[in-house]
Amino acid sequence: MLLSLLLGVSAALAGPADTRDALDRLEEVIELRVADGLLDPADVLPAILVSATPRYESSAAWFVTGAIDALERGLGPDGLRLCEACMAPRTRVEDGFMVLQTGPVGLDEVARLDEQTRGSAPPAKSAIWVDEYNGGVSVRIVDLRTGRVVLAQNIDPDLIETQNTQRMYTLAAELERRSRGDSLTQAFVDFALYPGQHVSMDWTDQWGARNRNLSGVTLSLVDPVVGLGACHYRSLELFNILVGGKAILSLPTALTNSITEDNVEVIDPLLTVAGVVRVPFGRSNYGGVFTVSTNGAVGIGVSLMNISLLPVIP
Repeated sequence: MLLSLLLGVSAALAGPADTRDALDRLEEVIELRVADGLLDPADVLPAILVSATPRYESSAAWFVTGAIDALERGLGPDGLRLCEACMAPRTRVEDGFMVLQTGPVGLDEVARLDEQTRGSAPPAKSAIWVDEYNGGVSVRIVDLRTGRVVLAQNIDPDLIETQNTQRMYTLAAELERRSRGDSLTQAFVDFALYPGQHVSMDWTDQWGARNRNLSGVTLSLVDPVVGLGACHYRSLELFNILVGGKAILSLPTALTNSITEDNVEVIDPLLTVAGVVRVPFGRSNYGGVFTVSTNGAVGIGVSLMNISLLPVIP
C-alpha cells in the first residue's frame, strides 16, 4: 500500500521539468550511440521528424523546439526536416476517389509526403517520433527504406528505465549462460607490498545462485616464491568486497623434497595459507587488497581485476 502511494506521488510530481532534463538525456544518448558505432548519422540523415507530441499544456509551447534542438545537437545540424503535414488531416485523390485520412501516418505515406515537399533535396532515410510522457520522453527512429527500428527508447532524467532494462537483459543473459554451462572467468593480480609482500595471480570461475562464489587456481610469485595452489572467495553485498583465501604449494620446496630424503624448506615452507580481502574502487578494474599469510607476512596494496596482461589471459 505504501509503495503504491509513493509511486503515485512520484508520478504526480513528474512533469515538464522532467521533460527538459529528459531532452538533455536524449541528446546524450544519441551522442553515445554515435560514439559506440551503434548509430551512424550517415545511415539516418536526412531524417524527417514526423511528430513531436507534448503531453502537458504547459510544455506545448516549447516541446517541439526542444525536441528539434536535442536531435540536431545529437545527430548534427544538417539533414533534419520537419513534417507538419504528417499529423494533420490529409486529403488525396486515388482512382477517382477523394480520400481523407487522419491519425497516425505510415512509413509509406511519410516517404510520399517527403517526396512532395523536399524539392531537389535527397530523400529522407529515416523517420523520427518524439513524444512526451509522464516522467520523460520517448523516441523512435525508423529506417524508411527497410522499416528497421534504429532506436527506440524511453528516456527519463535519471535513465532509470534504461538501467532497469539493462538489468533485465543482464539477468536474461546470465540465465542463458547458466543453461549453456558456460563459465564466467575472473582474473586478479595482487600486489600487496607494505609492510609485507605478497604478489600472485588468480584465475577463478564465478558460480553459485547469485554468482557470489569464486573458485580457481593461483600462481604466486612472492609469499611464497614461485608457488601454485587453489583459491576461493566470497563476494559480499557491501561494496562487492571479496573475502577468501589461498592454499599455495611452494614449487622450489616441493621439487627439493622430491629429490632429497630430508624435508628441507627452500625459501618458503611447503604449504602457505593466505587470507585475502579485496575492496573494488567503484566500478573500475582496480581495488585495494589486504593479505595475511602463515609465513607471517601482512601486506596492503593494489589488486588489478580482469586486466588483460596478455591476449591469452582474460
